[in-house]
Amino acid sequence: MLKYKRILLKLSGESLMGNVGYGIDSERLNEYAEQIKDLHEAGAQVAIVIGGGNIFRGISGVTSGFDRVKGDQMGMLATVINSLALQSAMKNIGLKSIVYSAIRMEPVGELYSRDKVIENLEQGTVAILSGGTGNPFFTTDTASALRAVEIGAEIMLKGTRVDGVYTADPEKDPNATKFNTITFDEVIKKELNVMDLTAFTMCKENNLPIYVFDMNKRGNLLKVLNGEEIGTFVSK
Repeated sequence: MLKYKRILLKLSGESLMGNVGYGIDSERLNEYAEQIKDLHEAGAQVAIVIGGGNIFRGISGVTSGFDRVKGDQMGMLATVINSLALQSAMKNIGLKSIVYSAIRMEPVGELYSRDKVIENLEQGTVAILSGGTGNPFFTTDTASALRAVEIGAEIMLKGTRVDGVYTADPEKDPNATKFNTITFDEVIKKELNVMDLTAFTMCKENNLPIYVFDMNKRGNLLKVLNGEEIGTFVSK
């Protein structure tokens, strides 16, 4: 039996680059689609939010001369591109999904509706939630927290390239140690980088736990839902 029935999976755009350095690595994309299919076939209701950093990051666009609002809007469009790519990859392996967008852009994707998303999740369709919150100055981490709370997700799964939350960046500090569990307050006190503060505060205030794990290892996603301790559980 799965530990969680309805989940919000947050994927970073940068992770989709794989080994290609920019854009979308088709091998990595297909690996993700297969993992999501495993989860779906096990009986989970899956909603997904993908970042756009592999194509364009609004905040970094400011340093290149873009207006912040326009830069963030460009970043929102990057998340739509990634969402369509994931939808295509899932369709190729027989997994039905619908792309919802926080900004109106039919026929590319349906305008986001909480009730429609929940209805489709209950009918066995994967929901891909693109376009961030639809507003500038908010990250896709915040969009993930907001959507997870709205649709009644039991947990937010944050798929990264490291296997949890550490005392320091494990890619830079060989002495960094991993937390198996940690509270929201401890994360704030220790100034650990789990996600941006707005998103993190929303999860804390709504008692939405976060599970940080390595998404790039095949099978890990299903292991999390089966209750195996392979990452870091963040809760009250």
